[in-house]
Amino acid sequence: MSRNRLDDRSTRHDRFHQKAKKEGFLARAVYKLQELDEKFALFKPGQRVLDLGCAPGSWLQYARSRVGDRGMLVGLDRGPLRGDVAGARIVVGDVLTIDVKELLGELPAFDVVLSDMAPDTSGVRSLDQARSEALFERALEIATGVLAPGGNFAGKLFQGPDFKKLIEAVRSRFDQAKSAKPASSRQISIEQYVIGKGFRK
Repeated sequence: MSRNRLDDRSTRHDRFHQKAKKEGFLARAVYKLQELDEKFALFKPGQRVLDLGCAPGSWLQYARSRVGDRGMLVGLDRGPLRGDVAGARIVVGDVLTIDVKELLGELPAFDVVLSDMAPDTSGVRSLDQARSEALFERALEIATGVLAPGGNFAGKLFQGPDFKKLIEAVRSRFDQAKSAKPASSRQISIEQYVIGKGFRK
């Protein structure tokens, strides 16, 4: 049996996958964001949220539950999402080349920027880490361009040789910088989430 089929089977039987299906969320990744929010208080009602690499949409679903109907949600991904996800405005484009003005639209700024982006993995750990770091740096660059003062950032990063340097890059722009690996991340995963709270414009 191929590795992919084994992975598919383990995903189908994963308790977080089953829980997400039962609770109406589009992916198990929702519980990573929920755990980060419970730990770091990322959201408040009425906030404007940008989700980079938003497919399939579970982070937007969770963000809607936290910011409420008055909150504004914008998602970016390489292709359109299936259906209307949480009343979000979806921008189709490449995160590496997108103009931030397209993300902002008529909004002056965002209060929260999220990134659960991961590279198309090659199986070569050092290469995957480098690609993840490039995506994280781009997410942080976008965040610093669109966040309102005091805003929050949460981005995924494969832990590699530049991990400490990238946390310091967050610390230089935010009042607080922390890292965490949610319980719902798979044990074999090298992913970490870096949180920036209190953006300094």
